[in-house]
Amino acid sequence: MTKETKFSHVKPADTEFQGGGLRDFFLYRDMGIAEATGGKVVAQLVRANEAPEEGTGWHVHEAEFHIVYMLKGWARFMYEDKDTLVKAGDCVHQRPGVRHFLFDYSPDMEYLEVVGPADFTSVGVEGPCEVPKPRAW
Repeated sequence: MTKETKFSHVKPADTEFQGGGLRDFFLYRDMGIAEATGGKVVAQLVRANEAPEEGTGWHVHEAEFHIVYMLKGWARFMYEDKDTLVKAGDCVHQRPGVRHFLFDYSPDMEYLEVVGPADFTSVGVEGPCEVPKPRAW
């Protein structure tokens, strides 16, 4: 039996960006969707907190659905062996199991991440190719 979903309305003053998320070099702002959907989906804003040094490393997410919508700035990802620049206004659907590596981003980078289920995991994997070095801020 699944939990009933409920109405949710989160305003900017309701939550703050904070550390403690998946990556130490990012800050996260919870949108209240995981609670509202009983854990079916999480929606969070992700913001650059430090200059990229090593990036995320090669990984996959154990998730059924995952999108990234870039709100500000840009980020460079490797999706399998393809260098992909994601700029403000771009939306990326990360299919389940796609190997990827976020290796560079602008100081003002901010994106909306929507993932289902909310308690998705990140698993390190071997990459298919070399990854370019990030640019200095």
